[in-house]
Amino acid sequence: MNNSRRSSMDIKTLVMASFLTAISIVLTRFFYLMIPLAGLPSTLRVSFGEIPIMMSGFLFGPLVGGLTGLAADLIGVLINPQGAYFPGFTVSSILWGVIPGVFGQLFRRKGYSKDIFSIKRIGLTVITCIAIVSVMLNTYWLSIMLDKGVLVLLPGRLISGLANIPIQTLIITTLLKYITNVVRV
Repeated sequence: MNNSRRSSMDIKTLVMASFLTAISIVLTRFFYLMIPLAGLPSTLRVSFGEIPIMMSGFLFGPLVGGLTGLAADLIGVLINPQGAYFPGFTVSSILWGVIPGVFGQLFRRKGYSKDIFSIKRIGLTVITCIAIVSVMLNTYWLSIMLDKGVLVLLPGRLISGLANIPIQTLIITTLLKYITNVVRV
């Protein structure tokens, strides 16, 4: 009985993670805005494709969050490539799920079981993700791909990151409050 219950939970997790992967692919590959930076065309993409990956990490932990990011990036590249494939962006996509998963586990261990998804905790996680992944890593990957200095791309990416922090925090907090009624965390 225990094994069948556990496998159904695994299937439920897989289905939810797959659903979040599909949403991420659609948001990243089809609903985005490209903004030229530093005189280069198509250097800053504004989309919300990382939100479902982050939610997967929060809900199911760093492993499932990372796999959601990996699947979203690789399947997205196969469906609708937006330039040459670069493995650095796959690493970034994985981290969009791993970092919230680690934060979610830390919040659960600290005893915040009632209010794991408070706006303050989600905001801290979003700030960390944007700082590490978007501002630092993705700027570095773009500087390699475009053969431009990091400092040339950094100001625009900082502005974009600062604008995304409150937007992503509010969206994730709102969605997680509703989705936790369906998914037991």
